[in-house]
Formats: sequence, structure tokens, C-alpha cells
Amino acid sequence: MTQSVQAVRGMNDILPDEAERWLRFEDIVRDWLRAYGYRNIRMPLVEPTALFKRGIGEATDIVEKEMYSFVDALNGEHLSLRPEGTASCVRAAIQHNLLYGNGGAGSFRTRFARV
Repeated sequence: MTQSVQAVRGMNDILPDEAERWLRFEDIVRDWLRAYGYRNIRMPLVEPTALFKRGIGEATDIVEKEMYSFVDALNGEHLSLRPEGTASCVRAAIQHNLLYGNGGAGSFRTRFARV
């Protein structure tokens, strides 16, 4: 007997009818955030593992038990799926000079929303 492939437990598919409701809700929230000066930022899902070890702490449950890390076979770099967005958001702000009105595409004087 062949076993069917299922979604990972806890990872639910959002099917078309429900996806439409989510899109409408996200549009409402996005407009509301924009009205209050928030701007969107999107960070990569994969970041260097060191970013989280340094930012969250090497001996925390997130780093030790809850974070999916791997070594990139191409170049040997240690990478992780980001467990949360704070460290990535700060890394992006520093890397792209978005802090306190130092030019660039945005500024942390305006608020960023991870929607």
C-alpha cells in the first residue's frame, strides 16, 4: 500500500476560499499600518547561523532545540531558517544604513512592519 504525502503537522494549507479572506484582511492591516507610518520590510528566510547565536544566545532553547540549521554544501557556510524576525530586521537595517535617517531607502524614524 502506498502512503500519501501529507502536509507537515501544524503546517496547514490555505485553500483558495480561505486565501481570499486572508488577502482582504492583510490589505486592511497593511492600509492601517501605512496610515500610521509603518513601512514593509522583508528579510530572507535563511540567514547565517551566527546571527542568531549572537543575537538570541548560543545556549537558549531556540538555538539548541528549535532552530533548523544546516551547512551549505556549496561553500560550507552555516545557515539557519530564521526562527523569528528581530535579528534579521536589525541586520538589514544596519547593512542597508536605514538607522536614524542616514539616507537610503528608508529610516527607522519611520516604523517597519513585518507583515
